[in-house]
Amino acid sequence: MPTDGRSEQIFELQEQVRQLKEAVVSHAVVDQAIGMIVALGRVAPDQAWAVLKQVSQHTNIKLRNVAEMILVWGRTGVMPAQIRAELEDALDRHGPTQIPGAPREW
Repeated sequence: MPTDGRSEQIFELQEQVRQLKEAVVSHAVVDQAIGMIVALGRVAPDQAWAVLKQVSQHTNIKLRNVAEMILVWGRTGVMPAQIRAELEDALDRHGPTQIPGAPREW
């Protein structure tokens, strides 16, 4: 039984729509995390983007997942130690402050 080219087109279009929806959600999560880094780290948005990328690269965790962890931290105050340490290091390189709640070094 020959397959209809339209069925294949429909499947491909459905897959493209799914990928676009995922990209929109991912972009929103990343943008929100950048906003948190801007506010809490007192850095510019481009610096916050660099911080987020560095945390992702240094922890070998996908950028979107790091962004999600930052958003969860904003709601719950809980952040994995590895992410916290990398975030502090990146902010030390790009900004003037530490993560709120972290012990201060005097």
